[in-house]
Amino acid sequence: MNPNDLPITSIAAASSEELLAAVRRIAQGPLAEQVDAIDREGLYPAEVLRALARLGAMSAHLDAPAGRGDYGLAIRAMAEVSRVCGATGFMVWCQAVCGLYMQASGNPALAGDALLAHAAGDRLGGTALSNPMKSYARIENLLLKATPRAEGGYVVNGTLPWVSNLGPDHYCGAIAQLMDEAGAPLGRELMFLLRCDAEGVELRECPSFSAMEGTGTWALRVTDLVVGPQDVMADPAQPYIARIRAAFVMLQCGMAVGVVQGAIDSMWAVEAQLGHVNQFLEDRPDALQAELDALTARVMKQAETPFDTSAEFFIDVLDARAHGAELALRAAQSALMHQGARGYLLSSEVQRRVRESHFVAIVTPAIKHLRKEIARLSAEEMPV
Repeated sequence: MNPNDLPITSIAAASSEELLAAVRRIAQGPLAEQVDAIDREGLYPAEVLRALARLGAMSAHLDAPAGRGDYGLAIRAMAEVSRVCGATGFMVWCQAVCGLYMQASGNPALAGDALLAHAAGDRLGGTALSNPMKSYARIENLLLKATPRAEGGYVVNGTLPWVSNLGPDHYCGAIAQLMDEAGAPLGRELMFLLRCDAEGVELRECPSFSAMEGTGTWALRVTDLVVGPQDVMADPAQPYIARIRAAFVMLQCGMAVGVVQGAIDSMWAVEAQLGHVNQFLEDRPDALQAELDALTARVMKQAETPFDTSAEFFIDVLDARAHGAELALRAAQSALMHQGARGYLLSSEVQRRVRESHFVAIVTPAIKHLRKEIARLSAEEMPV
């Protein structure tokens, strides 16, 4: 099945299970054929991403007419992709969360036709919120600075070391610290859509990445970029981030679920041949599957209320995300042990998945970031 051959109405009318089945066919067909090239040659799978977008796999979480308002479905679709290719699963998250930014902005210029084009895959985008999320957690300082213009809009300057799912005609959600003309902080931040083809934006090549070479990751240098009202998502940004932060983190669980499931698949693939000796290993596939199923059920429950802004709910989301990352590390390592020497070949999907699991553990918010925020929020919630 080629999703480009399907009428839009048939895609929109498909049930959740039919959508997931279509995603699975793309993941196990065209995507699986490109995995090695994505991993080792840095191939950016643009056509696969657009096919997934046309199915609604990267917009299922968005409210109508852009999507179905179903975060659980979006996470499950991401997991199907990540099960085959963690790098592409990550790009699905980038596109999905960028759509979240656009819709949550309430800006008609971003939440109208532009969002529909994004949901359909006509335009692709990413997220430049790694640095801001670390800044809000007091891990590092904001790298982009914005100055309001007397005639309206803002001028932005700064450099971001790496932003994914980008290209010359892509865009990403970004946050800059607002400064006055003298360079003093104004005490708030600006969130905006940073367009890669805008004057003053330069894409620079990054060093090679482990398991993520095909993710369209670039360094961004921004020089006197003028941001007009049409690209503003929020000013101030912090109340906006407070509304979407749980959804932002929750969506990432799709990557973890998929990578873990792929690792379990690899264990079962050698069970008939090596089960007699693999039975002495820890983290056997049946036990890992039970743990993954429980985690997935927990995330699906959270997905029913993605915009719950309570600290208690956010702590639970952070904990589930951390559990997913830790489980990915364990499952990928165990899959390597189960497969033995064949899993150590550079061409092995098991060896690639070990590297993908490391990415799940360090992508913002990394495990250490998650634990830091859980500790901070828990301390604030405890009665004095």
